[in-house]
Amino acid sequence: MQKSFNSLRGVIITSMHLDPLSGYLFVFKNKRGDRIKAIYWDGDGFAMWYKLLQKGTFQFPDLQNFSSAGLEIDPSTLRMILDGIDLGSIRRQQRFNRQPAAIDSADLTSARSIVF
Repeated sequence: MQKSFNSLRGVIITSMHLDPLSGYLFVFKNKRGDRIKAIYWDGDGFAMWYKLLQKGTFQFPDLQNFSSAGLEIDPSTLRMILDGIDLGSIRRQQRFNRQPAAIDSADLTSARSIVF
């Protein structure tokens, strides 16, 4: 977890093939899972949030079956990860999810998260 703003921005561009200025919140974890770093563009610069757990680990979804671009999750799932909820033990009820038409990159203001 020693990567700085520029190093993480490079990971987002080269490994994830995404635009760090897109408005996404990019979340990175260390190998042990007890530290996370979140980075996002807030309009005039990058902002970073870092958390180190004194005990326990963050329970992330299994990333073995996903590409190097990571996994997109919604804000409620991120909240559960931060609160220490094991995602394997929960079951979500089915809800309607309207898939929006083509979205212009300027319209990416909704809260979305990506876990890497």
